[in-house]
Amino acid sequence: MARVCQVTGKKVITGNHVSHSNRKTKRKFHPNLLTKRFFVPETGEYVTLKVSAAGLRIINKKGISAVLKDLKA
Repeated sequence: MARVCQVTGKKVITGNHVSHSNRKTKRKFHPNLLTKRFFVPETGEYVTLKVSAAGLRIINKKGISAVLKDLKA
């Protein structure tokens, strides 16, 4: 599975390591992803999502049902 948040769409981006002498070499910035299980009360089932920390905050704010509805739409 790719390193992409299923809620926010955050993914790996590239940039540079910059040394003290200002030399640049390529590096990657990975999102803070967690694999979490969420209980959906409407269906009585668990849903497993790969979400970033920001995605968890969105789920806490809106609720899992609203977030899943937005994902399907």
